[in-house]
Amino acid sequence: MKIHPLITTTDALADLCARLAKADFVTVDTEFMRENTYWPELCLVQIADDKEAAAIDPLAPGIDLAPLLDLMVDNEDVLKVFHAGGQDVEIIYNLTGKTPHPIFDTQIAMMAVSQSEQIGYSNLVESWLGLSIDKGARFTDWARRPLTERQIEYAIGDVTHLSKIFPRLLKRLIKTGRGEWLDIEMEKLADPANYRSDPETVWQKIRPPSRNPAVLGRLRSLAAWREAEAMDKNIPRGRIMRDETLADIASHPPREQHELAKVRGLSSGWKDNEIGRRLMQCLADSKPLTEAEMPPKAPRGAPLGKEGALVADLLKLLLKIRSREIDIAARLLARSDDLEALAAGQRKNLPILDGWRFEQFGRDALELVEGKLAFAVVNGKLKMAHIDDIGSNGAPAVVDAAQDVEAEAEPQVEAGE
Repeated sequence: MKIHPLITTTDALADLCARLAKADFVTVDTEFMRENTYWPELCLVQIADDKEAAAIDPLAPGIDLAPLLDLMVDNEDVLKVFHAGGQDVEIIYNLTGKTPHPIFDTQIAMMAVSQSEQIGYSNLVESWLGLSIDKGARFTDWARRPLTERQIEYAIGDVTHLSKIFPRLLKRLIKTGRGEWLDIEMEKLADPANYRSDPETVWQKIRPPSRNPAVLGRLRSLAAWREAEAMDKNIPRGRIMRDETLADIASHPPREQHELAKVRGLSSGWKDNEIGRRLMQCLADSKPLTEAEMPPKAPRGAPLGKEGALVADLLKLLLKIRSREIDIAARLLARSDDLEALAAGQRKNLPILDGWRFEQFGRDALELVEGKLAFAVVNGKLKMAHIDDIGSNGAPAVVDAAQDVEAEAEPQVEAGE
């Protein structure tokens, strides 16, 4: 594979992207800094196909990233391959208002073909290529120039290794017949709604101090105000005000600006500065939530009490058995919150009751909750079968209907052949 020198000019970038535009796929990674900013600062882009690879310097004077961004968001013929690509996709969305498409994430794909739970990149490379990655450059200040040869080599390795792994991973995925599952998950990853910053809805991510409509109205206004301030100043929202402080002010709003000096988490300067005045105006303009705007009440545990918790535990056992049986990461099949909601009686808006998840797990989960599925230990092995298939002696009457798992004294259950 040809490795190009660091690309620092628009012409070199355009030439590279013109060639890559003819590839079946490109592997992509980014290096960025966001500790001190609201918007992540893009510092390096690495890209490769199966023939060539390069690192691109977005901070090079005069460089125009348009050829690269066009390849990412406007070329539907080239598959864009990432590993744990959520933050990479977010950066591209911030620059273009679009997400890369079509897209493939090798971390998600690994969850569909193995029981690996969010496998890290270095472990992926070691398991597929038998290589150990030099992690010495992980904590590089990528915004500092010049970059060393070691830093650039480390960064390019993220895409050259991935370009070798992806075709092999794709072959395994095709053999499993789970490509349709992944298509659905990749479309979710590429959904622009995941990366859109909406100041008007950010309050929903903050733990509400109460369900009082006036308090929640102030919380919504304050969160939107803080988000706009952070965007404008390009600093993390926590630098403006922490969530706990924001919720406290929503619950106990000061009547006069000078009272802000007494609020825990704010400096005394807020009592007479401009940002303090803007905060007070925000409070004055806030309105209570209407009944239609009120968030749904959070469930307070399974209505069956302790029995409901036991049902949730049985669902988790079923999930463990099924994930091992079909060799898929349990996290991809179902979340603990969904299992607890099912045990609590919820039957709507649960991913496990829709699509491929229902076929692979949700149907049996539902039947377990409804008493149509049972566990039994027979000859030292844990059996799972429909009630109608269990004989009078407690053993499955139809062995083919049971999933066979070794029973152990410990809570863990190992999948059988």
